[in-house]
Amino acid sequence: MPLTTSAQTFAQAAMALLAGAVLALSAATSCAQPAKGSAGPSAELRPIFATAPDIMEGKRLADVSCARCHGANGISASAGVPHIAAQRPPYIYMQLRAYLQGARPQSAMTGAVKFLSDDALVKVSAYYGTLDPARPAPVPATKSGAAAAKRDPLQAGKAAAAACGGCHGDTGVSKTPGSPSLVGLDPKYLAATMKAYKTGQRKHDLMKSLVASLSDADVADTALFYALQKPARAGTPAPGDAAAGKKAAVACAGCHGDTGVAPDPANPSLAGQDAQYLAVATQAYKDGTRKDETMKSMVAALDDAAIKNIAAFYAGQQPQAPKVRKPLSLAELSERCDRCHGINGNSIDPLVPAIAAQRADWLEQVLNTYHTGARKSTAMAAMTSVLSEGETKELATHYSRQTGRAVTFIPLSSK
Repeated sequence: MPLTTSAQTFAQAAMALLAGAVLALSAATSCAQPAKGSAGPSAELRPIFATAPDIMEGKRLADVSCARCHGANGISASAGVPHIAAQRPPYIYMQLRAYLQGARPQSAMTGAVKFLSDDALVKVSAYYGTLDPARPAPVPATKSGAAAAKRDPLQAGKAAAAACGGCHGDTGVSKTPGSPSLVGLDPKYLAATMKAYKTGQRKHDLMKSLVASLSDADVADTALFYALQKPARAGTPAPGDAAAGKKAAVACAGCHGDTGVAPDPANPSLAGQDAQYLAVATQAYKDGTRKDETMKSMVAALDDAAIKNIAAFYAGQQPQAPKVRKPLSLAELSERCDRCHGINGNSIDPLVPAIAAQRADWLEQVLNTYHTGARKSTAMAAMTSVLSEGETKELATHYSRQTGRAVTFIPLSSK
């Protein structure tokens, strides 16, 4: 039965001496090998009591092996190094065993624990469980900081895209011959294109002036806004022979898809695009005005009629929405995390880490390792797979600002 406590009074601190009482949960189910002849993992679920002398010995060992990186009393002052004060002792023990056994290879941690016995790991874990948690990271006092914490990327994108509507349509569906539609494009591709105009890699004076003042966040938000609009064909004429264009476009399918819906987000979808824009862009690749060796070689043999026919074919295809989800609010994201890590990141599960008041840079780093698969967890991989870079940073900052709570685990007699 977990009881939450701030561990501020002597009585509370005394109760915290039992912090290591359920360490066997992790030792049995995650790290230790079952004894021969046992009935399975449940037979190993015996309590391991950490007494006051054990915890004092844990402090001595921690001062020698852990304090240099994790700080005095488990409060880290080093970037990328987590706080471990008030962390759940079974979780600490489980991670130490993982480093010791090579399940989590990291030279610094492996070197720190390789000479510690299992008994020493228990004592160190119990010691850190008795400490007061780190203080939460401060919330910026400025209005801009508060606004950033509540920022809605979709609304911000809509506002940033207002200046684009005159040429590209209010929702990115062009009604102006020669101006491209922006719906149906993967946001990463569209963002890269906008930056290319901004840097001058793509030449267009009007576009350069329009995007010059946009920050990277503005560019990303604008691209996201258009990616989430309902796809529709451009409302512009498409002169040319679409049937002939379909035959000529066979060579384009590998990158842009059979019907102009690109299978790779790095390549633009051409379905429903304004025909005049497609023809002009294709000609630019042919004459080298746009730099792309692959595109230049693909269109080198096309004459003006073939270019016009291909443009007509793609203009008549139905564009598809890219696989992009509407961003979740911070409240929605944190609610998902709280299901396992406890309210505001204060876990009461001995095997699940507390993340309240943790260093933001560490949390961001860990979320990214789960996202890339460098750190393995089916549940965490699923949770982080949908996070954008901005959402990852936002979540890490949010939990770093929560108040950490110490938790005492009290073993109850089965009698």
